[in-house]
Amino acid sequence: MKVLVLYRLNSEHRRSIEEFVDNLRKDGSIKVETLNIDTREGISIASLYDITSYPAIMVLRDDGVVQHLWLGSTIPLIDEVKSYIS
Repeated sequence: MKVLVLYRLNSEHRRSIEEFVDNLRKDGSIKVETLNIDTREGISIASLYDITSYPAIMVLRDDGVVQHLWLGSTIPLIDEVKSYIS
């Protein structure tokens, strides 16, 4: 399982998303990947998962299936994200 975070680097959500990612990584057991939505890879992933609102936080299984998805400015609690990883 991994957490994938899609966001824009030049947005008002940048600071809160980066703090969220840092807190997730502190656990050490959670694989977290971030992507800038303004890159080719970011656009490709957003298209693949039909994401149209940012930031987007996804918990993905190893086979790429979405376990849970949060969209928009409401950032989930760390424990909420962890509950989908267990």
